[in-house]
Amino acid sequence: MSRPSEIPWKPTRGQVAGAAGATVPDVVAPGLRVLFVGINPGLYSGAVGHHFARPGNRFWKALAAAGFTDRVLSPFEERVLLAAGLGITNIVDRATASADELTPDELHTGAHGLERKVRRLQPATVAFLGLGAYRTAFGRPRAVAGPQEVLLAGASVWLLPNPSGLNAHHQLDDLANAFRSLREATEG
Repeated sequence: MSRPSEIPWKPTRGQVAGAAGATVPDVVAPGLRVLFVGINPGLYSGAVGHHFARPGNRFWKALAAAGFTDRVLSPFEERVLLAAGLGITNIVDRATASADELTPDELHTGAHGLERKVRRLQPATVAFLGLGAYRTAFGRPRAVAGPQEVLLAGASVWLLPNPSGLNAHHQLDDLANAFRSLREATEG
């Protein structure tokens, strides 16, 4: 697996701290094969304006290891995903230092907004990155990783482990295997 392109710039500590509440633009288009849904942007992502941007986040490595991309992309290259039928959004738009700062009400409200977005964009599959946030947002406390029996606005639903470097429960190989299962199930 090749290394990601160099990040064009690195935010200062002050820029990262000042990104609380910032938003990161969606990477979406109608009819995507997979719409990846994060919990919410972290402060680093909020500071640079790109998804899964904090060094140590394993999203980009898991995508490449699973075969969704032919190399590890930089967060600054995220729009390349659209050509592969992939997109990124979040349940909650505002950047926080930790997803633990989100209230259940915010997650519920975000779920309703996401449902409207999915109805409008009509992706084939919606893949959530983070089981706990999905369980709370959609009121499914027993949901487990993998394909779900429920649809979201007509789209298939998958749950994947959170790729954050803070998630010690899943190593990169585990993430790659989960992402690979999704890729294999969504290839046409």
